[in-house]
Amino acid sequence: MNGYSLAIHDSLGRFPLFQGMSKRELTEIVGQSRFDFSRHGAGSTIATEGSPCESLLFLLNGTITLCRHSDDYSCIVEEHLPAPSLFFVPHLFGLQRRHGGTYIARDRCETLAIAKEEVLHLIDRYDIFRINLLNFLSTRVQRLLHRPFRPYPHNLREKICRYLSDRCVHPGGEKDFRVKMEQIAMEIGESRLNVSHELHAMERDGLLALGRSLVHVNAMEKMF
Repeated sequence: MNGYSLAIHDSLGRFPLFQGMSKRELTEIVGQSRFDFSRHGAGSTIATEGSPCESLLFLLNGTITLCRHSDDYSCIVEEHLPAPSLFFVPHLFGLQRRHGGTYIARDRCETLAIAKEEVLHLIDRYDIFRINLLNFLSTRVQRLLHRPFRPYPHNLREKICRYLSDRCVHPGGEKDFRVKMEQIAMEIGESRLNVSHELHAMERDGLLALGRSLVHVNAMEKMF
């Protein structure tokens, strides 16, 4: 195994789809599967919303920003996701096989891509890979199904936290919400003044930082 193949071998074990596989299986996959290795400069677009999704993407190092928006563009969410991270799984199959957001390199990134044909081969040949993929998708579905049954927010701060978290794909990490206070107030059924007071109180508590039509959250998991 050359240095390039060894690096891929060591990297795959960090991702959930390959966890539980033996060294022999990983070596076999590296030797028989095609991986497209890419480097991306800061600010470069890796995938655009609405473009066909034809591969899985593994982020080896760096940080990718996932940009998504509401249907009327009243809220734009930017999630900053560090390595190791796996992307595109929900959009590789199903009714809408197109990217659900735009993926941008926040800094210098290195990625591995596996084409859908290769993914189907891995599903067919390796039980562990197939089970890991099913577990990955099932966990996503179970979280979505549970959302309507969570306790209703008891106060304004909880309403704001719920509004922000419901617009995220990933539950933790750094986020930017480009949204006006008036929009937040309208959607959670509160006055703009009360929302402004509470957001500034949350800023004083170190939970977020405010800018012009911007709510920056450094660690979403600390909101709860």
